[in-house]
Parts: sequence; structure tokens; C-alpha cells
Amino acid sequence: MSRHKTARRGPRRPSWTATLTWKSAVFITVMCCALAALLSVLVHGEVTHQTVSQAREKALSRLEDVTVAYETGEALPPGSGIDPPGLPDSLRALAVGGRRGTLVAYQNGRPAMWAAAPADGRALATAVDYSQSARTIDDLDGAIVGSSLLATGATLLVGALAVTRVTRRLHQTAQVAGRISAGDLDARVDDPRTADPSRPQDEVAIVAGALDTMASTLQRKLQTEQRFTADVAHELRTPLTGLSAAAELLPPGRPSELVQDRVRTMRALTEDLLEISRLDARTEPVDLDVHELAPLVERVVRASGAGTGIRCVEDGREGPHAPVRVETDRRRLERVLGNLITNAHKHGRPPVVLTVDGPTVTVRDHGPGFPAYLLEDGPQRFRTEGGTGHGLGLTIAVGQAAAIGAILVFSDAPDGGAVARLTLPEYVPFDDGAAGSREDPDPSSHRER
Repeated sequence: MSRHKTARRGPRRPSWTATLTWKSAVFITVMCCALAALLSVLVHGEVTHQTVSQAREKALSRLEDVTVAYETGEALPPGSGIDPPGLPDSLRALAVGGRRGTLVAYQNGRPAMWAAAPADGRALATAVDYSQSARTIDDLDGAIVGSSLLATGATLLVGALAVTRVTRRLHQTAQVAGRISAGDLDARVDDPRTADPSRPQDEVAIVAGALDTMASTLQRKLQTEQRFTADVAHELRTPLTGLSAAAELLPPGRPSELVQDRVRTMRALTEDLLEISRLDARTEPVDLDVHELAPLVERVVRASGAGTGIRCVEDGREGPHAPVRVETDRRRLERVLGNLITNAHKHGRPPVVLTVDGPTVTVRDHGPGFPAYLLEDGPQRFRTEGGTGHGLGLTIAVGQAAAIGAILVFSDAPDGGAVARLTLPEYVPFDDGAAGSREDPDPSSHRER
């Protein structure tokens, strides 16, 4: 017995954090902040170095004057003297040790540039006001921070606008690709950059142009295939009619029965091909009308001539015909149900039961269920399980269901058997205050066996 370990995941991030706009905004912000910080450090360091150097030169120049006055016995300037009050201890120790130096410190609560030199084993010092230089550096730091924020905001705004233009074009390309995958082969991006070869094309325009080219090529190939199918079916009709008439003239016997059976099969296949070509071309009009569903389903069951049971369900309970009316094309609906019943009897096992529950008709057999490829990939022409049939019955059912606005879903029953569920647009009278609702068929939910 195998055990599966489930990895613990942290809280899921919002979906918008995965967008290109968000990632670009974060990248631009980080890069701007890093660049602003680097420039701020360089500018601050250079300006501070120049300011301190100027104040140091001024203090040393004054210290020379103070030294001359001290040696000649003249009166010293204010704020100067031997071991004056406020002299930093580190600078005093440097001067007592026989060396000259400067240091920025506070004097009477204000920043000052101190300069000291040795004098008779003591420290001769003087101070120069450093308030203006300190304010200059503080103002410069404030200007750097403000300009950095302004530059970051402006760059982020311009970058967001530029990225949004790109992402908008990408979203448009993705929407067109989705429409094409849903069957709308007329959808095109039509990027103006691809229409004019002289204009420089960026990567988005190249992708859009490639998508349009792919759609055009695919559309031409499908149209060629559809025309070929229709032409072949049309051309086969006449000789098959003559062959069928000739087969009827054969003398009775087993060979004659085999020939007639093959001719009937070929004629049915030809008619199916013609019907598929008409569905692909969407040339046949849909004749919508209001019908009561349960009697119509019973008529299809009787016409099939197969042993198919029918159940009518209302509010989850089996009972008489539920008076449900649907807006549909009766001929197309009968074709869909007939193909579903035929498929259930041909590929499944009895009992085959039709259930009418509101606007939904379910056809269920008790066979092995639908093959895996059908549940995964949808209808595939000329592919059947076990090699029987032509694989066109459910393809036609899917096409006719889409034409009448119904939803056709194929699945396997939990206890075995194939289940085909057809949901029709229910008719709601206008005098009830509501318009008739019609569900949009989901082509991705169609399956064929």
C-alpha cells in the first residue's frame, strides 16, 4: 500500500501578484530605489567630504593664528585657549601626545569644528562654528531623498503606462487565441504594427502576426477539408443510388443480402458526411419552436424500435409526464436523441434508460462506459471503441446539440455504464415576467465514444 505525502503550502498569494504589470512595477521600484540609494550615498559622501575639508582648513588656519598669539603672549581669540571648556577628550589626548588634529563636536549645544595642537605639554585648541556646514549637509540629504522619491514615482508611472500598453496587447492576443480554440476561426488580432511592414515590430506584434497567420492557415485547411468532405459525399450519392437500385435486382440469397447491407451502410455513411459538412458550414437554418419535452422523447424512443425504457422525473420523484416545455428544433433534437440511443445500444449493454428530469434528458446504458480518449479529448471522427462503426454518430449529436443551444455532456456512471446528459433551453412564457433563457453550450464539455 503506497502512501502519499502532501506537501504543506503557505498562504496562497493573490492572483494579481502574478501579472506582468505587478512584476514590472516591483522591478522598476526596486531598481529605482537601489539606484537612488547608490547615488545618494555617493553624493552625500562627496559633499560631506568637501564641507568637512573646508571647515577643517578654516579651523587649522585659525589654530595657526592662535598658536602665534600664544607664543608671542598676545590675547587669544574668544573660544580659544589652553584646554578650553568643551574640548573633546580624544582631541585633547591627541594634542597632549604631541600631534595636531581636528574633530567635529558640539560646543554650547551647537556643532563646531575643533582644532588642537600641543603647547607646553598641554592642548592649545580653538573652535570654528560648524552649524552652517551641518545645515548644508542636512538640506542636501533632504533634497536627495525628495528627488529620489519623485524620480522613483515618475519612473514607476511611466513604466507602468508602458507595461500596461504591452500587457493590454498581450491580453487581446490571448483572448483571440481563446476564441480560435473555441471554434471562431474568423477571430484575428489585427495588430496595426503587422499591417505595415515598414513599421518596426516588437515581440508582441510578432506573436500577434504569427497567431493571425496560424488562424488563417488553419481556417483554409479546415475549409478545404469541409469542401472535400461535402464534395465526396455529393459525388458518392449518385452512384450509390444506382448501386442500391441494382442491388435490389439481384436474385434472392445470402450474397444479395450482403451487398444490400453494405450499400445501405455506405448510403448512411454518405448522409452522415453530408450532415457533418452542413454542420461545419452552418448553412442550415434552425427552426426553433416550443415543444413539450416528455412526449417528444417518447416518440423518439418508439421510432428507434429498440428496447429502451423511459422515466419521467419531477422534483426528484418518478411520476407522470412533467409538463416541461423547451424551445428547440424538433428535427434536430430527434436526431440527437436518436444517435444517443443508437450509440447506447451499439456500444453499451442493456438496460438502456432515458430519464426526463425538467429540461434535461439523460441516456444511460449499463456497459463498460465511455473510452478514456473520449472523456479527455471530445468527439473524434472515424474513431470508435473496438473498431465498430464510423465514429460519426456522437459527432453529429454534438453538432446538432450546439446548433439548438443545448448542452451535451458525456460521463461514466459511478456504478458503471455510460451517461449522456442533454440539457435543453427551457421555455419561459413572456407573460410570466421573464424572457426565455437559453444556456450557452460549452464545447469543451462535449464527449464522444
